Amino acid sequence: MSEHKDLQKLTAAGLLISLGIIYGDIGTSPLYVFKAIVGTQAISDILVLGGVSCIFWTLTLQTTVKYVLVTLRADNKGEGGIFSLFSLVRRKAKWLIVPAIIGGCALLADGIITPPITISSAIEGLVPKFPHLYTVPIVLAIISFLFIIQQFGSSTVGKAFGPIMFVWFTMMGVLGISFIVKDPTILRALNPYYAFKLLTSANYQAFIILGAVFLCTTGAEALYSDLGHCGRKNIQVSWVYVKSCLILNYLGQAVWLLQHKGQVLDLHLLNPFYQIMPAWFLNFGIGIATIAAVIASQALISGSFTLIAEAVRLNLWPKVKINYPSEEKGQLYVPSMNWLLFVGCVGVVLLFESSDKMEAAYGLSITVAMLMTTILVSRFLIRKKVPGYIVNLFLLLYLLIEGTFLFGNLNKFKDGGWFTLSIGFVLFLVMWAWHTARRIRNRYVKFVEIEDYYSLLKELSDDDTVPKYASQLVYLTSANFNSEVESKIIYSILQKQPKRADVYWLVHVDVVDEPYKTEYEVDFLVPNKVIRIDFKLGFRVEQQINLLFRRVVEDLVKNGEVDITSRYKSLNKHKIVGDFRFVVIEKMLSRSHNLTFYEKVIMAIYGQLKKVSLSEERGFGLDLSFVTIERVPLMLAAPETVELTRVTPINNI
Repeated sequence: MSEHKDLQKLTAAGLLISLGIIYGDIGTSPLYVFKAIVGTQAISDILVLGGVSCIFWTLTLQTTVKYVLVTLRADNKGEGGIFSLFSLVRRKAKWLIVPAIIGGCALLADGIITPPITISSAIEGLVPKFPHLYTVPIVLAIISFLFIIQQFGSSTVGKAFGPIMFVWFTMMGVLGISFIVKDPTILRALNPYYAFKLLTSANYQAFIILGAVFLCTTGAEALYSDLGHCGRKNIQVSWVYVKSCLILNYLGQAVWLLQHKGQVLDLHLLNPFYQIMPAWFLNFGIGIATIAAVIASQALISGSFTLIAEAVRLNLWPKVKINYPSEEKGQLYVPSMNWLLFVGCVGVVLLFESSDKMEAAYGLSITVAMLMTTILVSRFLIRKKVPGYIVNLFLLLYLLIEGTFLFGNLNKFKDGGWFTLSIGFVLFLVMWAWHTARRIRNRYVKFVEIEDYYSLLKELSDDDTVPKYASQLVYLTSANFNSEVESKIIYSILQKQPKRADVYWLVHVDVVDEPYKTEYEVDFLVPNKVIRIDFKLGFRVEQQINLLFRRVVEDLVKNGEVDITSRYKSLNKHKIVGDFRFVVIEKMLSRSHNLTFYEKVIMAIYGQLKKVSLSEERGFGLDLSFVTIERVPLMLAAPETVELTRVTPINNI
């Protein structure tokens, strides 16, 4: 709790960390936003002034009001992000799983397009100096390096992110001011009149313009996702500086564009971002931009790892290997996701080659993510007893704004938007199938009253005629109530090779809504014979059951609540600890013909995902040398009634 309070304190270090971690994506948008707005059109007053006005009011309404002022208040014990938000509101409405999954998949799809477009935009600053430079190999080399170093953790380089991004934002602000002083009248572009005039002009296609303008706010989700790393106050204060520098740079670019009014520019050669740099500074500027692009990519990759880790613990993604390369809180590495993102990024670079072509694929998925966040935030506001008319106004306003941006970005579908939507759809299919299949399976898991078996378990434990299977026998149970246990566990103990043990342990894991909760309860169902442990773990806590169980047993022994000394006479007199054995029951699918066609498809997808996911014992971090795997059929249909007629053999007549 104290750590949570510390995160909310406004400190210089916190401000610097905020600059380094959360503003990479939105902070590198000036590299390509004005390029996308102007495109191949002749430069005009209304296009430039209206473009700046649209950018300013998008950053104000979308980023400042929605995310910085409202969404950051959806604080789940100090943590943010779409799955943290879902965990806050899911108990009130089961259907909220849909926007949560869609939003999560859209953010992951965004993680595939952001590194290529930001790094390409930075490297393309060299093209005016070297017109025949082919940037693809350079971009691929940087991306490859970025993904290779993920396995070593980013805590060391992460400490340098803050100062570097401070230099980046300061540089953008100073460059912008250097051109604003040449034409201070550009400040009139902040008037929303110019945005309205541009979007209602018959000479320009409003939706195409909006699709380009939206790129200025694509990193807004990161403000909320990294709430736990920086704290609300640090984000809110640092955003004032970041937004000021961004707006100053956009205004400076606008001045340069107005100096070329009436021209149709080859923006691949003349990027307004680089054109406002003095010639002597260009090489330094490109270098700083490249580093900022790498930082932006790093932040998004790390965010993807966190998202997948949360999805695994919320049972929305197959169990995958998760490494912890450093002791830093929240620092993790997901090998499978790292290389999937890498393949996706390489595919984007090879498919689109230049940043101006990548712009078509960018923005569509993140618009979807923002819409889903709007739905979830509105539910959070209802939970917080905010007056209904305010919630409805918020929902209406942002569904209108983001819906408009979505339609604007749909214009990009055929030019590249199909790519990120396709990736998002595949990710959604994985999450939805994994989540739904578990619900289908759970329908057919039979529970029995464990109290009915107390005396039988005690008799078996004391029966010397049955060979002892283990001193301490541990089963993982999915039963939510202490009074119940899966019938398959009882079958395993009593019938599938009767398993005599001194003590039977039942271990249950409940993933709770608080991100870092680590609590447990112990229930002595039959003293010294049947004990149940319930772990309540947050959705960001690593489920190392082997380690956690050992810690609980040590505490129970220390308190004199259990005795785990071996009961064998030769070992008991030497106070040797008895052996522990885990039994994991793996439910095999069978007989699915009573399922609907939809459910059969879901179970087929689940079956394929199961092949590539971690096994239950590995997923729970169990020591494999002490684990027995038992495969039992999970009947997805009641056995059919078969009628047989007995006849007398002929030679018996």
